Amino acid sequence: MLIDTTQAALEGVIAGTTQRHQALASNLANANTPGYQRVDVDFHSTLAAALGSGNADSSLEHASFATQADGTGALRADGSSVDVDAESAKLAANALEHQAAVTIAATRISILKTAMGTGV
Repeated sequence: MLIDTTQAALEGVIAGTTQRHQALASNLANANTPGYQRVDVDFHSTLAAALGSGNADSSLEHASFATQADGTGALRADGSSVDVDAESAKLAANALEHQAAVTIAATRISILKTAMGTGV
């Protein structure tokens, strides 16, 4: 098997950060929409559960990440729960996590290609 649990987990992180990026961008796009409730994607707990299960490879293959309303933010006078500064910081942190996972996954694939003699 060329794709091991680590590679599957990296692919899960990439998929999760992609979905979370979309949710956070949606929050920023709707920051001035009265009554808008921020959403988020908690993919870390889903990945942790998959990795903690007895059959991580299968669990990671079927992992799905749900976008959920997040009512933890303070409501503004217009009923919106989006804090632009907090969302921007979360978006930047998420982008860094995504880029790190992509870099690590690409490096692992490059090492496999080199080991198989198929080039870089």
